[in-house]
Amino acid sequence: MQKKKKVVIGMSGGVDSSVSALLLKQQGYEVIGLFMRNWEDKDGTCTASQDYDDVVRVCNTIGIPYYTINFAGEYMDTVFSHFIRELKLGYTPNPDILCNREIKFKVFFQKAMELGADYLATGHYAQTQDGQLLRSVDQDKDQTYFLYTLKKEILEKVLFPIGHLKKTEVRQIAKEHGLSTAEKKDSTGICFIGERKFRDFISEYIPYQEGRFETLAGQAVGTHQGAAFFTIGQRKGLKIGGPGEAWFVVDKDISRNVVFVEQGDDHPALYKTTLTATEISWVSGVAPQAPFHCTSKIRYRQVDQECLIEKIEDDKLFVSFPLPQRAITPRQAIVFYDGEICLGGALISPR
Repeated sequence: MQKKKKVVIGMSGGVDSSVSALLLKQQGYEVIGLFMRNWEDKDGTCTASQDYDDVVRVCNTIGIPYYTINFAGEYMDTVFSHFIRELKLGYTPNPDILCNREIKFKVFFQKAMELGADYLATGHYAQTQDGQLLRSVDQDKDQTYFLYTLKKEILEKVLFPIGHLKKTEVRQIAKEHGLSTAEKKDSTGICFIGERKFRDFISEYIPYQEGRFETLAGQAVGTHQGAAFFTIGQRKGLKIGGPGEAWFVVDKDISRNVVFVEQGDDHPALYKTTLTATEISWVSGVAPQAPFHCTSKIRYRQVDQECLIEKIEDDKLFVSFPLPQRAITPRQAIVFYDGEICLGGALISPR
C-alpha cells in the first residue's frame, strides 16, 4: 500500500485555512494542522487565543491532529523591527509581504519539512503550476501580490487548496461540513495592530513630534504629529482647513519632519509615469529580458496597469507606464504579471 503524502497546513483560525485543511483530508493526504503564534499579546487586543480555539474546534471536526508553534521571536526580529525601522525612515512598508517571505515560507516551511512533510499548505488565494505562481480564480481575493517573493523551489512544495474557488464557495463548503468558522469575519488590517487605530499603536514605538504641513512652494498650512504617520496620496486625518478642494499628501521630508500637501485628487504632483525599484525577486529565479512589456500593480487592490520594464541594471529596475500612476509610494511593492502568472516584483525606490 502506497504511503499517504503528508501535508502540514498553517491554520489561522479563519475559514480559508479551515476549508483548505478539509479539502486536503478529502483528497487523501495525511494532514497536520499547525497554528503559528507570531505576536506576544501584552494588552489583550490580539485575537490569537480565540483563533487557536477555532483551530482546535475545526481540527476536531475534520479529524486531524493540531499543534501550536511560537515564532514571536523570529517575527519581532525579521518583520516587526523592520516595519518600525522603515516607518522611521519615512517609508510605507508592507509587513504581510515580509511575513510571507521570512516567517510562513521560511521558518514555518522549514519546520514543516522537519516534521517530515511532503508539502506545506496555506489558505492563501493563489495557485501553483509547475513551480509557477498563478492568480486565484477569485480575482477579488487574489493574494499573489503578497507572495511574489516566493521562489520556484519553494512553490514546488507548496499547496494552495482553495485557489481554484470563489470565497462564496469556500464559505458554503465550511457551512455544509459544519465547520465553526463558516461565518467568521475575515481578519483585516495588520495582524499585530488588530482593531486598534494605526497611529495610536505606532506612537508606542515612534513618539509624536510636531511638524508642519507645507505646500511644494513652501507655504505652511498646518501642523501634524509626525511625518512617519503619513503616506503618499493620503487624504484622511490631515485636518487642514481653509477654502478649496481637499488636501492630499504628495511627498515627505523626514529630516525636517515636513509633510508636503497639495489640493485636489488630480494634482500633478500625485502622478508619475516612471519609477525605479530595488530588492528584485523573480519567482523563476531568472529575470525577463528587458525591455519587457507586462502588467503590474503598485498596490494590492489596484487594477492591473500596462507597463514596460525598460532595463534591469544590477539590483535596479527601471519601469515606465503609458498612463500616469497615482501615489507611487516608496518601499511599497510593484508586482509584475504576464496574464495569470505572477512573475515577481520589487520594492519601489525613493525618488
